[in-house]
Amino acid sequence: MSDYDVVVVGARCAGASTALLLARQGRRVLLVDKASFPADTMSTLYIHPPGVTRLAQWGILDAVAASGCPPLDTISHEVDGLHLTSATPAMGGVSAAYAPRRYVLDDLLVRAAVAAGADFTDGARVQELVRHADRVTGVRMRVGDSTTTVSADLVIGADGMRSKVAELVDAPVLRSDPLASCVYYTFWRGVTTGFGFHESVGRWIARIPTHDDLTIVAAYLPQDEFSVARRDPAAAYLSAVESTAPGLYEQLMSAERADRWRGTGDQRNYFRKAYGPGWALVGDAAHHLDSISARGITNALIQADLIADALSGVDPADSLAAGAALSQYEKAMNSALHEPYMSTLELANLRPTKARLRMLHGVAKSPELTSRYFALVSGVIRMREFMTADVVDVL
Repeated sequence: MSDYDVVVVGARCAGASTALLLARQGRRVLLVDKASFPADTMSTLYIHPPGVTRLAQWGILDAVAASGCPPLDTISHEVDGLHLTSATPAMGGVSAAYAPRRYVLDDLLVRAAVAAGADFTDGARVQELVRHADRVTGVRMRVGDSTTTVSADLVIGADGMRSKVAELVDAPVLRSDPLASCVYYTFWRGVTTGFGFHESVGRWIARIPTHDDLTIVAAYLPQDEFSVARRDPAAAYLSAVESTAPGLYEQLMSAERADRWRGTGDQRNYFRKAYGPGWALVGDAAHHLDSISARGITNALIQADLIADALSGVDPADSLAAGAALSQYEKAMNSALHEPYMSTLELANLRPTKARLRMLHGVAKSPELTSRYFALVSGVIRMREFMTADVVDVL
């Protein structure tokens, strides 16, 4: 008998959520992470309504709100002389979005997983996967000064874009698209703009309120500008904000910068093979996209939900049944995340198309269409639900 039914490698929002849901199914789950928790990580923080709804369903949202994270009940978009604004799209009885700091959100999810019966070990770095024939049967990891081996019927890699699990199983990339944007961001105190974004050719500025009266302001630039921007992030960042969101720039000039500059040009876009004999991938390990659409956390929560649902009632020690369940998970994930992936690639090109601008000018004439546009952007509805006759009429 294996030590565990499932070992989840990576305890950020994807891994901790997966461990939580599997533990609630009565499984023996071990959750491990190389970091010491609670710990922060680079993130845009924003959770779209489909993610917030899942947190509510899992009983986590009240703790997020109680942590002091402000509800974000409006959303706005400025582009091509337009100022679109609406209430945050409601979903599942929840009418606000949230952007919690990661050391808060990830820790709440880990604690919930432990309360559900999962074991948790932080400071644990996976070095190898244990195998029997062609099947993964456990992990060998270093914890402190010692090395330990744990057997499991299923190993789930939730360890990010540079996933060690994906590397060790040589998970193939099924789709990959070129790097498109780069980003720099920091936290500001004294900004009172609410959640939203500003768009122009070659620039995308996002503002995301979070804990402690702080607001992330992020500036996205084309990938080919990264080599210059990284030499002087402050100059590149402030120039982008000033040219694209001058009103926000004025606020920043009188606000307090509360953190260092953070940025990356490594905004990969891919889908990996998400399962194999004795292993599976969730979160950024399975699928990563440019952070311009702030879909990372929401996608991770969706993936956790999908893999737990696929494995419900399945014995992971039964290779045939587990393989069929994980195949179902991969198909469901690819279907659910394909549309936001494609729309994110379009945004990350930082070249608003004439067709999209024409559509935005049309929907701006109607509060109801504007609300539906933001429901589309937030993942509450899909494109086929948005493109009804009244939308087509204004194009």
